[in-house]
Amino acid sequence: MLLKRLGIVSILIIGCVLMFKPSWLLNRLSAHSPDVLYSVETQEPILALTIDDGPDPSTTPLILDLLMEHGARATFFLLSDRIPGNEALVQRIVDEGHEIGNHLTDDQPSIRLSVDEFEGRLLHAQDILSQFSEAHWFRPGSGWYNQSMLDILFQHGYRLALGSIHPFDSQIPSSWFASNYILWRAQPGNIIVLHDIGSRGQRTADTLNKVLPALIDRDFRIVTLTELSEQAQSED
Repeated sequence: MLLKRLGIVSILIIGCVLMFKPSWLLNRLSAHSPDVLYSVETQEPILALTIDDGPDPSTTPLILDLLMEHGARATFFLLSDRIPGNEALVQRIVDEGHEIGNHLTDDQPSIRLSVDEFEGRLLHAQDILSQFSEAHWFRPGSGWYNQSMLDILFQHGYRLALGSIHPFDSQIPSSWFASNYILWRAQPGNIIVLHDIGSRGQRTADTLNKVLPALIDRDFRIVTLTELSEQAQSED
C-alpha cells in the first residue's frame, strides 16, 4: 500500500512539473539542446505565437481575423496534407504577414517515424510549403524529437521550435483554462503553443479573443518566431 501511495505521489509531482514548466526546467532543456528553441532571453515585452495543425477552412479564417484586428502575428505550423483545397487560405496567412512552419504531412508523433520516413515527409511537406513561402522552422508532432531528427533538420536548413507556454489545449477542452494559463505564464521571450482544426481551432479563436487584448494592455507585442529570434539576437 505504501509503495502504491508513493507511486501516485510521484506521478502527481511529475505531472505538476510538466504542467507548470518552471523556468529552471526550461533553462535545463535549452542548455541540453541549444539547437531547440523553447523561449528567448529578452527584456522586451515580446511573445511569439504559434498555431499548429492547420489549415482549416472554418477556423483558420477566424484566427486570422483576430490576429489582424489586434495587430498580432503568428507562426503557423502547417500539415501539408491539409493544404490541397486550402491554397488560398495558406496564401492569406503569408500575405497578412505571418509565417509558415513545417509540421510534416499529417498529425502523428514524428519520433515514431524511421529516419528515412522522417526525411521523406519533411521534404514532401517542404515542396508544398515552398509554393507559398520558405519555411525555416520545424515542430515535431507530439513535441518529441531525437538527435537523428535534429541532424536531418540541420542538413535542410531548419531549426526545431517547441515552446514555453503550452496550455494543454489538445488535452483540456477549455478556452477558459487556456486563456488564464497563458495570461498567468506570459513573460518576455515566451513562445505560446496553440492548435487549429475543428473544435480545437474554435477554442483557439475563443482563447485569442480573450488573450490578445489582455496581453496588448500589458504592452506585449505578439510576433512570429523569426521576429522573436531576431529580437534576441539584436540584444546580444
